[in-house]
Amino acid sequence: MGLLDGKVVLVNGGSQGVGAAIVRAAVREGAVVAFTGRRSEPGEALVAELAAAGGKAMFVRADLADAEQAKAAVAEVVDAHGRIDCLVNSAGLTSRGTLLDTTPELFDQHIAINLKAPFFAMQAAVADMVARTAPGTIVNIITSSAHGGQPFLAPYVAAKAGLVGLTRNAAHAHRWDRIRINGLNIGWTATEGEDATQRAFHGAGDDWREQAAAKLPMGKLGQPDEIADFVVLLLSDRSGVVTGSVIDWDQNVLGGLD
Repeated sequence: MGLLDGKVVLVNGGSQGVGAAIVRAAVREGAVVAFTGRRSEPGEALVAELAAAGGKAMFVRADLADAEQAKAAVAEVVDAHGRIDCLVNSAGLTSRGTLLDTTPELFDQHIAINLKAPFFAMQAAVADMVARTAPGTIVNIITSSAHGGQPFLAPYVAAKAGLVGLTRNAAHAHRWDRIRINGLNIGWTATEGEDATQRAFHGAGDDWREQAAAKLPMGKLGQPDEIADFVVLLLSDRSGVVTGSVIDWDQNVLGGLD
């Protein structure tokens, strides 16, 4: 028996990085999985990868910057499978901006992807669960930077801190519907997107991961597959009654000082 046997799971931003790792883990644990992505090529590649390994997932092309597409993705999953049991909001935008140089356009991009899309995806998923009087689970992938973050992450932090509040608000609002909603504040993670960000914004070379790992307590960056296993646990019944929790999944201890 897998932890998610028979559960219908939608992973937003599931075509690469942490989202793709969650897709793989959910398929492994017996879920009926759908995932969204903005570009067809990586989405179709993941579907093919899973099929070659005997698994199956449904790719839904969607630009989550458009709230209507975020809602439509949920509707497509419900149309295909009759319901949605679990939702993971993993899509994220990490482009840089400080308080002084962030443009209104960049700020709006961060709000659209990092806050507005999760809001309306949750709205659509919870509406289906409530209509069926059925329990469900949602996990939002957030960031340890929501506690403050670096100066060059101002719009990112603003949006993700909003997602922290939304996670707790929605969990409280729907606790009597038995819909559990939790979040993960993940730390520095080794993903394709982070590689591109380090090269584009910080002039990183091919050895940036090794250099970063040497400065971290556990000797490595966060690993997508490890995060995925934690997310699967939160989606599953094995996480019990926990709801409204935003868990710091990181190797740096908040408040600890040397």
